[in-house]
Amino acid sequence: MQNVLIKQRPLLTRPELFQGVAPFIAEILARRGVASEQELELKLKYLLAPEMRGLAEAIQLIDQAIDRQQKIVIVGDYDADGATSTALMILALREMGAQVDYLVPDRFKYGYGLTPAIADLAFTAFSPDLLITVDNGISSHAGVQQAQAHGMQVIITDHHLTTKPTPDAEAVVNPNQLGCDFPSKALAGVGVAFYVLANLSSLRAKQGKTAAKVVNYLDLVALGTYADVASLDYNNRILVDAGVKRIQQGLCRAGITALLDIAARDPVQLKAQDLGFVLGPRINAAGRMETMDIGIECLIAPDLQQAYPLAQQLNQLNVERRQVESKIKQEALAELELIQLDTQDLPAALIMYEPHWHQGVIGIVAGRLKEQFHRPSIVFASDDDGLHIKGSARSIEGIHIRDCIEQIAEQYPHLISHFGGHAAAAGLSILKEHFEEFKQFFEALMATQDEQLFQAVLWTDGELPDYAFHLETVDLLQNLSPWGQKFPAPIFDGMFKVVDYRWLKDTHLKLRLALASGQVVDAIAFNAADKYQFDPMQSELRIVYELDKNTFNGVTNLQLRVLHLEQ
Repeated sequence: MQNVLIKQRPLLTRPELFQGVAPFIAEILARRGVASEQELELKLKYLLAPEMRGLAEAIQLIDQAIDRQQKIVIVGDYDADGATSTALMILALREMGAQVDYLVPDRFKYGYGLTPAIADLAFTAFSPDLLITVDNGISSHAGVQQAQAHGMQVIITDHHLTTKPTPDAEAVVNPNQLGCDFPSKALAGVGVAFYVLANLSSLRAKQGKTAAKVVNYLDLVALGTYADVASLDYNNRILVDAGVKRIQQGLCRAGITALLDIAARDPVQLKAQDLGFVLGPRINAAGRMETMDIGIECLIAPDLQQAYPLAQQLNQLNVERRQVESKIKQEALAELELIQLDTQDLPAALIMYEPHWHQGVIGIVAGRLKEQFHRPSIVFASDDDGLHIKGSARSIEGIHIRDCIEQIAEQYPHLISHFGGHAAAAGLSILKEHFEEFKQFFEALMATQDEQLFQAVLWTDGELPDYAFHLETVDLLQNLSPWGQKFPAPIFDGMFKVVDYRWLKDTHLKLRLALASGQVVDAIAFNAADKYQFDPMQSELRIVYELDKNTFNGVTNLQLRVLHLEQ
């Protein structure tokens, strides 16, 4: 069992900034860096102004292409951010009267981004005049050149990090490119596409041309942003909240309605977290297991009749994805056990490869290993060419995985064929024969990191005052959502007296706990038998928990959902 340190989140701003709310609410906001009461108003009018490098040039080119009825092709990416970005571009541009098609590279055949092979494919399939990338392209120098050699103009829209000069495209829109002063670097690919389309539409409206109601597609923006685990800064929270509200009101794409129906979720009760845990995985499953075209076709389907069969297909692919992922994770854990590892003696990074592992799910498996062992993890699978293997990396707080891979690539240029990504997640390709060498160098690099980074920390909002243990607090906290990356849902920490306990299915622990005030509350610790040592003889325990509602026989009560337990 992993050793966890429980710490209280530091205050990033001053609780006194927030008048008229309970002190514990003011502290929750201050611990998340909320700087003013205005930041609690998630209104579209407060979105950052569209001052992004390359935006004006991109809009001019697309506007011209629509007027001249030139052919446009969108080159997307094969994850939920790429799928929603592609769908958004297709729908909004068609509404403006554009001739537009899309192309998403098969991840198993072409890999990631605008490669020369993708440029060739776009040319033979569509002969476009204009090629627009979404959620990729910032490192695609050769692909851009190849597209231009075929006579296409190229616009790159992306959000990935780069430390290199941008490709020589006709326009590049990316808040993370060198020299871009846009204040939020947290936009997802779909957020960048939204800014391009919203400003293109307003330009066309001013000129009396056919425009699009881009706000109608905020459901797609919210889904792509949340599923891509983008940081929920104020700007992204506005976008996500607006999209969630559209879905709750039934004003969303038929494909989203169909996916929620198949997952047995009521759209009216939808929370932002459901974008990441219910909708995102089903869209992602298409790119992981088969082809992202299924996900995009589901999102652009004009009605439920066309969307439903596609949503069912996505759901089935997600079931298969879960089975494959579970099998690989079990094999990886068995392999770790063979090395006789215990949690006290883990290497600084977990790097694993099996020839038969599935490329589509290695990223998720790396994420699960990282969560379980609190170590940067890289899981490799064989590439189709038989020579290379592809790795998916996930990292812990404080270790920038993309930069670490770049460091290895610069020190040992022969080791890494190509790579890309963010601080928390990255992808890379290496020759199979270099696996052991790469593993050795990467582990050595991780061993030089600050040891404290490898200590798992559970950050809490401290103790919840006794007066706040009631159902209204759950609603109060929900009203401050969306919660997510870098704006985490509140979790609390406290000592409780155990009044009663019972095991459910020998796995889950149901508790009745007494507060100092004498009030008794219910708590549930899912899968507790595998996670915690619970001693019924001890009358007190410390738990870290979330506030939740539990409805049973038509009666709703407060319930604490246990995230960590120690005696």
